[in-house]
Amino acid sequence: MNQQHSQSSTERSTPLHDQQQQQQQGPSTIGHHQQQQQQQQPEDRGVKRKADEMIGKIVNFAGWLLPVQYQEAIAVSHLHTRSLASLFDVGHMLQTCVSGKDAGEYLESLTTCDLKNLSRGAATLTVFTNDKGGILDDLIIIKDDEDKYFVVSNAGRRDEDSQLLLERQDDFKKVGKDVYIDFLDPLEQGLIALQGPTAETVLHSLVKIDLRSLKFMNSVKTEVSGSRIRISRCGYTGEDGFEISVPANDAINLVERILEIPGVKLAGLGARDSLRLEAGLCLYGHDINEDTTPIEAALTWLVAKRRRVEANFPGAQRILSQIKTGTTKKRVGLLLGQGPPAREGAPILTPEGERVGSVTSGGPSPTLGRPIAMGYMPPDLAQYGSGILVEVRGKTYKGTVTRMPFVKAKYYTAK
Repeated sequence: MNQQHSQSSTERSTPLHDQQQQQQQGPSTIGHHQQQQQQQQPEDRGVKRKADEMIGKIVNFAGWLLPVQYQEAIAVSHLHTRSLASLFDVGHMLQTCVSGKDAGEYLESLTTCDLKNLSRGAATLTVFTNDKGGILDDLIIIKDDEDKYFVVSNAGRRDEDSQLLLERQDDFKKVGKDVYIDFLDPLEQGLIALQGPTAETVLHSLVKIDLRSLKFMNSVKTEVSGSRIRISRCGYTGEDGFEISVPANDAINLVERILEIPGVKLAGLGARDSLRLEAGLCLYGHDINEDTTPIEAALTWLVAKRRRVEANFPGAQRILSQIKTGTTKKRVGLLLGQGPPAREGAPILTPEGERVGSVTSGGPSPTLGRPIAMGYMPPDLAQYGSGILVEVRGKTYKGTVTRMPFVKAKYYTAK
């Protein structure tokens, strides 16, 4: 790995972001992964632009320095994404290529998905599970061929996911199975997300393929200005959009070209979080974790029918039992009234004041103009339309259990 040393940190440049501190101390980056050194500093990564367009509030997210927002307020970026298109830097995510004649069996041994019946070029959302049925991470697997898969998982679980994949590879190798793993270095491969109702029009102007034929949760490889890229029709906002995996050397040029198109703006982590919350999507480490099963998390649909029959995935006994007999807690949406937003850890109470659960994610909804949240509570108390209270800073506020997503998803289905 290439490293740049300073007096207090070890930094590694990654494809997108290279301008945040430029006007103060020369080239830097908005996204670097935190290294295990004596003096640890989170690294920078992000989208290289003019300095006045790159100024933003930077935070440490899973060992990466990333922009919460750029010049515009989070709510403004959020609403822009809902109406036009925004570009997000998501190159901190772990991109992995898995190949070999036993690659599908290998990935299925760690997850709840059905890769045998997944079409070539299609993607599936799934989860790594442990022996107790808890969620180790959520991830997307794309099937390029029967023996070739592309995996995108969370930056915050990079070390855990890498170890999990390598240990299972060792298990397969010991019995003569054919599996190869290639963890893509952010120095060499970037990832950006173009999200919003005009995303297709924007990207279509740059590629030679007809994006109208690319369905939601499908992927294709193509070229832009001689650079080989992967376009996947998916995202984390509830809007139509694309995630684009691009070689690092070409990433900045692609980002510049996209941002030159009218109606496209940069957006940071703040808008990405409020958008995914409105879409009812989970954030690992908050809404789901190693102690939460897919059934408790209202993600039963991630357990494929064939896998339920075969019952050969980690934690199958507990997960299948919960499908049959139910759970003691359930992830629900909470639509709140006037008052402050309920953040993670806020108590969920019955109308009589008895604590029955906790909020796992919450915040203001720019689209709805009121606070929303998700959390866990007993299923018998989680009927849609049921009244609840949430406690925020010692005061209680009324709310209602509601279906998710809070804002209707606009995922694309080819005509």
